[in-house]
Amino acid sequence: MNFDWNNPYPTTRRPVFARNVVATSQPLAAQAGLAMLQRGGNAVDAAIAAAAVIALAEPCSNGLGSDAFAIVWDGRRLHGLNASGTAPAAWTLEYFRRRYGDDLPEHAPKRGWDSVTVPGAVAGWSLLHGRLGRLPFADVLAPAIDYAERGFAVSSVVNEKWLLAESLLRDQPGFAEHFLPRGRAPRIGEHFVLRGAARTLRLVADSGGEAFYRGEIAEAIGHHAREHGGAMTAADLAGFWDFVAANGWVDTISAEVAGRDGQTYAVHELPPNGQGIAALACLGILKHTGIAGYAVDSPDWHHVMIEAMKLAFADAYAYVADPRAMRVSPGEMLDDGYLESRAALIDMARAQPFAAGRPAAGGTIYLSAADANGMMVSFIQSNYMGFGSGVVVPGYGISLQNRGAGFSFDPASANCVGPGKRPFHTIIPAFLMSDGQPQMSFGVMGGNMQPQAHVQTLARMLLACEQPQAACDAPRWKWDSGLKVDIEPTMPPAVRDELERRGHTVARVEDSYMDYGSGQFVWRLGEPAVDGYVAASDSRRDGLAAGF
Repeated sequence: MNFDWNNPYPTTRRPVFARNVVATSQPLAAQAGLAMLQRGGNAVDAAIAAAAVIALAEPCSNGLGSDAFAIVWDGRRLHGLNASGTAPAAWTLEYFRRRYGDDLPEHAPKRGWDSVTVPGAVAGWSLLHGRLGRLPFADVLAPAIDYAERGFAVSSVVNEKWLLAESLLRDQPGFAEHFLPRGRAPRIGEHFVLRGAARTLRLVADSGGEAFYRGEIAEAIGHHAREHGGAMTAADLAGFWDFVAANGWVDTISAEVAGRDGQTYAVHELPPNGQGIAALACLGILKHTGIAGYAVDSPDWHHVMIEAMKLAFADAYAYVADPRAMRVSPGEMLDDGYLESRAALIDMARAQPFAAGRPAAGGTIYLSAADANGMMVSFIQSNYMGFGSGVVVPGYGISLQNRGAGFSFDPASANCVGPGKRPFHTIIPAFLMSDGQPQMSFGVMGGNMQPQAHVQTLARMLLACEQPQAACDAPRWKWDSGLKVDIEPTMPPAVRDELERRGHTVARVEDSYMDYGSGQFVWRLGEPAVDGYVAASDSRRDGLAAGF
């Protein structure tokens, strides 16, 4: 790709060129990953080290009780990893009816123990390291253990989101004890220590991760659940350890995109239970539109992407669930003829609400690491809504995710809650291939913004030849529901006005943290040992792209 290396958008960042790179949303995590590469480790070692540190240093987005997903190019092939947790064995519709009455809401609770699924991130670290890591597991976790013991200074964006959680989660079991020292959120630059996290990380390091699911940590999680009316047991954690060992590794799904350079690229995502298929469906729909002929940042450019994204989400929300429960296959959802028929529904003159079609039968952190030997890692982990459930395990510093909120209480839904099921998931790593070779590991965290930002940034790079940092910094839109679209304040007023004229309900929203996501991009420039990579880190977070 012959990029335009200018950046016309407001930014505090510059692209980073190096043969070994780590890009994360938190500088301490990026440096921890880089340290692994400098010690002779590979990109997987770097990614795990960075993930463990950021679980402490950006607790408003993830923690030791997160889920995780990854796509890795090992130098020969892609590996997909789904380390998302499962529902406790007790979670049936009857369980929730007993607790909340027969008139259940549409979705499961957002906070507390009844939103907590089994955390998968530690198992994900273990699987990644066991198959592809190079350094000893204890060495990879050493930087995180050091930060857990000695603490760190709180960064500015993290402080902002911590303050928002203060009143919301104060009363959840264990939250104030761990995350509100001095009775409040830490201030910018204030020293913070996550008590108990070092103990957890040492046990994880010594056991290769198993102690989190069998042993002391699992027993502590189960005990905390019993004390506060939760359903999770040590047996749920042990069962997940076995389940993910057998089912964690998956093949990717992909869609082709033609670049302005004449090259055909393959965009890879992980299959359901994640929403990556929405990005692929949107790209497949756009292939049958005139987007390649529209000027970047013109009203037509944004309108057609918004409409295609709405069509893709309509299907994703209707059909994506634990793959064991899905009634429509990913292949059916991505059928080119079907996506062409969906594209035909787009009216370039007006915005529309869309329902799901009928295919023919047949809060989060993201980081990327790449090394001089050609290994590239696309990795994402999350507690979901900020600090997640708000539940923290005393003595172990484990903030537990609230992925259970992704389940439906509709018995007709494939995503209906059930024992051992995985819920609809938002976090999605991505990977770009070209002629069977790796081109870019990338991702953008931020709820349902993730597939939307995948599409927007890829279109800028592949169709408008914008360099990764520029594509990362460019103004974004976010479709919410119906005709409602949020736009960043940096979006040109003429574009906003024309979108409104076409019927979009446009809101100018300032919150870049959740509303527009935050991405990390590592683009391979040529032979890694010679040409290396160019890395970009989103200016919407405290992040850093670092390399040597």
